[in-house]
Amino acid sequence: MTSFHFFPIATMKHKHLFLGAAALLLGAQALAQSGGAAAVLPGPAFPQFKSAAQVKSACDAGLAGAKKRLAALERRKLDTGWLAAYDDYYTYQEDVQYPIEFVLNVHPDKAVREAAQACAMAWSEYNTGVGQNEKLYRALKSVPTPTALERELQRVALGSFEDAGVALPPAKRKQAKTLLVRLAELDQKFGQNLRDAGVKVSFSEAELKGVPEGVWAKAPRDAQGRIVLGVDYPSSGPVIQMAEDPAARERMWRAKNSEGGDANLKILDEITQARQDFAKLFGYNNFVDFNLRRRMAKDSASAWKFLNEVKSQVSEREVADMAQLRAAKAQHLGTPLEATQVFAWDSAFYAERLRQAQFSVDQEAFREYFPAQESLQFAMRVIERLMGVKYTRVPAELWHPEAQAYAVSDAASGKPLATLYVDLFPREAKYNHAAVWPLRSSATRIGRTPTAALVVNFDRKGLTLGEMETLLHELGHAVHNNLSNTHYASQGGTNVMLDFVEAPSQMLEDWVYDKKVLKLMAEVCPSCKPVPDALVDKAVAAKEFGKGSQYGRQHLFASYDLALHGPVHQEPLALWAKMQGATPQGYVEGSKFPAGFAHVAGGYGAGYYGYLWSLVVAMDLRTAFAADKLNPETGMRYRNLVLGQGGQKPAPELVRDFLQRDSNAKAFFDYLKR
Repeated sequence: MTSFHFFPIATMKHKHLFLGAAALLLGAQALAQSGGAAAVLPGPAFPQFKSAAQVKSACDAGLAGAKKRLAALERRKLDTGWLAAYDDYYTYQEDVQYPIEFVLNVHPDKAVREAAQACAMAWSEYNTGVGQNEKLYRALKSVPTPTALERELQRVALGSFEDAGVALPPAKRKQAKTLLVRLAELDQKFGQNLRDAGVKVSFSEAELKGVPEGVWAKAPRDAQGRIVLGVDYPSSGPVIQMAEDPAARERMWRAKNSEGGDANLKILDEITQARQDFAKLFGYNNFVDFNLRRRMAKDSASAWKFLNEVKSQVSEREVADMAQLRAAKAQHLGTPLEATQVFAWDSAFYAERLRQAQFSVDQEAFREYFPAQESLQFAMRVIERLMGVKYTRVPAELWHPEAQAYAVSDAASGKPLATLYVDLFPREAKYNHAAVWPLRSSATRIGRTPTAALVVNFDRKGLTLGEMETLLHELGHAVHNNLSNTHYASQGGTNVMLDFVEAPSQMLEDWVYDKKVLKLMAEVCPSCKPVPDALVDKAVAAKEFGKGSQYGRQHLFASYDLALHGPVHQEPLALWAKMQGATPQGYVEGSKFPAGFAHVAGGYGAGYYGYLWSLVVAMDLRTAFAADKLNPETGMRYRNLVLGQGGQKPAPELVRDFLQRDSNAKAFFDYLKR
């Protein structure tokens, strides 16, 4: 149901999402499941946190080690080896901090999650202090940088320290640290409220008429015998999209669009005020201009100009889409057109009916062609064919029995490249969207291989074509991490400008609509029925349907985010009600969407426009694959010139190197006009 996905990434470049536990475990040797061939995970084994006490012990040891290494770095001579030592400090933090911060999103034991959250806060406070470390800042300014690569590392690192307030006067620096620590606490609490809310909605079987039985047949029942469903996407999506009972759709829609409740609305309000106060310490009257000054967009004026251009292309289509939905509802119910109103919980339902009527495309029909595990293997095969790599599943003890581990190697040489973890299915208290965590970064100078964790929540019965699109998008993030080939870890993989980081993933979304690409499923699942070409043709045609509504909604999200972080402080729900109320759909009284808008509470605050901005880049990147989406020569150039470079060059240079010209928005706006 969604085309855009949250990709967790830190707000400050010196404070990343870290993995590892070099001090905990190394190794992870096992036998591959295929052919008995020996296979190992190229990086350290994932640490086993079986109790809160283990988390606390690892956390305390990691922090103590970081402080010791920081003191040594402060004393180190400023020579040509200083940047490598600085990068060693960074890799140590990856190795001791991030497994803990990751498991708070996926571990089944609440006590472990709570201990991990406490640890994350301790690391946040520590790293905020490091970001204001004057000795490191002065050293970075003076360190020898003989190469362009090192000058770029220096430029980005200095910017991160300055963003943390190191160059502010002492009183303001202290205020900045207090605000940063508080912002981290608020972000953690916002996410915890969503993870632990356990929102449930009960339905009779009659109320779920039209919803595939696989969605609810095995769900628990309440004391009255009603079916109890959560608001995770595999449950809420089909109900909102397919339940024939409008009251059932409404109840699920309201539950989904009020996740987090009043508590998260208060947290978001405090977050935006704290960000405003933070920006003022640096002389900015709004957080947007402060936040964008090191990104592709540069400032709020450029971001708003871009969003206004998007709006000019989609506004008429958005109105036309709503008119189509209204006519479909009137025809379905036999009501006069002028008396028919399309409610928010009607939109997905009637859009699906129109898709089926006009294009004979039923997303549910794709599930039989895309079994869940085989779909993962298919997505990996796409990357194998395109980018010259090989995925080998390796047995490993992870955070949950269903989580999977894969060794990634170079197909031609057999050289180990990376580790990929995958967590496919929903469960209680697990992160309930789709995301990738970059767990380790590559560093060729020390033979360090990267690691990423892909977390999704798919139906065990199989995937729709839209969910296949989601899977390729998320795998794209993992590939960005896994195929990084950078000299320094701090420049590895997804350590790029935030308004570029989605582009490599968004680029791959289009691959699932290519017949040649889809035929790769036969290679990983000979017993799977191939998707009929006619069904693919219909899906391609149907993809154009509702384009105005789709991009209108993304425009709303991005505009809301910028407005929320503008010069005048705004109450989150009141602003949302006003802005959504001005759209063709309108605002639904009592709904609280911002309470669940984790992107804005977290790393995408004052940066959500980046989804559309990077889509412009993604569509431009696709032009290189127009003749053949599986062309291995083009794929290898892309692997080497874009993915392999990580953040060793500014994003515009990466795109220019690959396309052999400056990027432009032609492909994006041509698509919107079609």
